[in-house]
Parts: sequence; C-alpha cells; structure tokens
Amino acid sequence: MTILGISAFYHDSAACIIRDGEIIAAAQEERFTRKKHDESFPVQATQFCLDAAGVTLDELEVIAFYDKPLLKFERLLETYLSFAPRGVKSFFTAMPVWLKEKMFMKREMYEALKRVGEYDREKVKFLFPEHHLSHAASAFYPSPFEESAILTIDGVGEWATASICSGKGTDITIHRELKFPHSLGLLYSAFTYYLGFRVNSGEYKLMGLAPYGDPNSPLLKEYIEKIKTELVEIRDDGSIYLNQDYFDYATGLKMVREKKWEDLFGFPKREEENELQQHEADLALAIQKVTEEIVVKMAKDAKDLTNSENLCLAGGVALNCVANGVIQNEGIFEEIYIQPAAGDAGGAVGAALAAHYLYFEKQRLPQKPDSMKRGLPGT
Repeated sequence: MTILGISAFYHDSAACIIRDGEIIAAAQEERFTRKKHDESFPVQATQFCLDAAGVTLDELEVIAFYDKPLLKFERLLETYLSFAPRGVKSFFTAMPVWLKEKMFMKREMYEALKRVGEYDREKVKFLFPEHHLSHAASAFYPSPFEESAILTIDGVGEWATASICSGKGTDITIHRELKFPHSLGLLYSAFTYYLGFRVNSGEYKLMGLAPYGDPNSPLLKEYIEKIKTELVEIRDDGSIYLNQDYFDYATGLKMVREKKWEDLFGFPKREEENELQQHEADLALAIQKVTEEIVVKMAKDAKDLTNSENLCLAGGVALNCVANGVIQNEGIFEEIYIQPAAGDAGGAVGAALAAHYLYFEKQRLPQKPDSMKRGLPGT
C-alpha cells in the first residue's frame, strides 16, 4: 500500500510517501520554492516524492492530511465565544478565510492535487488523523523502539497543545493532553514575538539568544520570578496555566498585550531591526530556563504514566535542542529518539504512518536504528 502524507496551509508544508510502512521520500515545500516556512500546498514536494517512489498520483490508494480541520474550526469558534466580545476584529479577519478555504479542506486538497497531476478522486481515500497523533506517529514509528513513551509539545493542533502517549508495536495510546489556550509552544512564541523575532520562524533565534543572557544577573532571577508568578502557573506534572490577561493570541491579532508586558518587564517590545540589548538576552535566558523546567516535568510525568525506559519526542518544541539535552542529562529515560523534522513538516510523515498502522492496522516493520534514514532533504 502506497500512502501520501501531507502537511499544509499553516506553515512548513511538506509531503511524504510511504510504501508498506517504509518511508520512501519526504520533502518540505520551502526547499523547492525557496520561501522560508512556505505554507502553500506542497505541489513540488509532492511531485518529488512521487518521482522518488516511481508512482503517479493516480496510482495512490490513500492520502493522509496531518490534522482535522473541522475540529480546529470548532476550537476557533468556541474560543471566540468564550472570550466574547473581545476579539471581534480578529474574528472577522479569520472567518472569511475559514469559510472559503480551510473549513472545506478536502475540496481544497482536491483542487491543489490537480496541479500535481490527473487522478481519480473516487479511487483515492482521504484520511485526517489528529494533529498531535500525527506528531506522535512521526516520532514513534520511525524510532528503533518496540515500546516507548511519546511526548509531543507544540503551539496548538486542534485543541491539544501537548500530549503524553505510549507506543507499543503498532498501537499508540493517548494518556494525557494539555488543551488550548494553555500552551508551552505559544508561551515561547510570545517571547519570540516580544523580543523582535517572527513567530513560527524565529524561535530558534530566541534559543540562540539565550546563552548571551547573564546567568548571574539579578535581572535574570527577577524575570524568571515574574514569568512564573504573572504569566504561567507550572504544576508538578508539567501542565501549565497561562494568564490570558497578558496574552492576545487566542482572539487577537498579536501574541501579547504589549503594554502589560512593558509594565511587567520594564522595557517595550523590541523592533526587529533594533540592536539587541543585554536585558533582552537576559529575558531570553529566563524563558529558556522556564521552558526547560516545564519540559523536564512533562518528561517525568511521561515516565510515571508509561513506565517506559524509552522516550520519543516531536512537535515544534522538540526542536529546542537545549531543552532536549536537559532531558537527557536528567537521566529520566535510558534512550531518547527525536523526530528530525519535529515541527509541522514532520506531520506529513506522521499522517502517512498513522494511516498505515492505525487505520489499516498493518504490521510494523522490523525496527531499524532510524527509519527516517537521512531525514527530510536539507535538514
């Protein structure tokens, strides 16, 4: 069975082809368009994967998309209703796009695939695994583990922002989920925004800025204290509660309420072109330290829930290699496998594998050290 996996329409669109459970090819659309974090349907990446597999679009049996658009639309509507009348401007900005395009994702995919080639839409089956299930599948199935704890952390999928699962053989069981608007990924992205970098793009710059913070600075301790008392409540199991009085991403057009952050931290949002200051590096280090604390607590909870010696990681926060190193140094698990395309691009891989193993209940292939082989081109 040959399955095409797709991630698209938000950021980091990608395609993947698997045949009988083996990853034949995977590619991110930005590698071909040269548009960083390209969100458009991965026409060229899909063609690359088809060529690598030696098949045409019309020979495919299944196409799997990496999340459930209608469930995401439900979250959007419920969020606006919960926060009403706040967010009216954002609501009227978002709704036309959803009603015209994203709500009818299958139709959009039908049309986009015509740009790749001719196919019989009655012959191909479309599947939509949930976002965090796609992340979990992208990490567990290519891993060398027969069984493993699976920790996925990102901004948000449909409702989930983090999940703890266990994988055994071909099965993935979800044990716990953190739900929107409480999200470690969105917390980190809020600081990315405030320190002058682009959300869903510049998080690695924030991680790179953190080592320039002064670990002995009184400001660092002050910033960490303010983050943990005003912005986020951190619980023993790693779940978090974000104080929405300081954030605007749920219903607004910005990540944060800038005036409240300026009052809290004592300086305004940095503009992208401005030279970096020491206090900004200190704030970057502060949120990095808080992120590491939360991730370690989540990993320990995953250990407690699964009793596994192995851990698989995926989701955008799993691209924070410093936090991953802290998990490893803590010695919580004997072995750790990280999906190399941990962000949404890897969702294409996970969607295809989830369809193969969970929907069609196929037997898992003998485990290899890394079934991703060389990862996505260019990674």
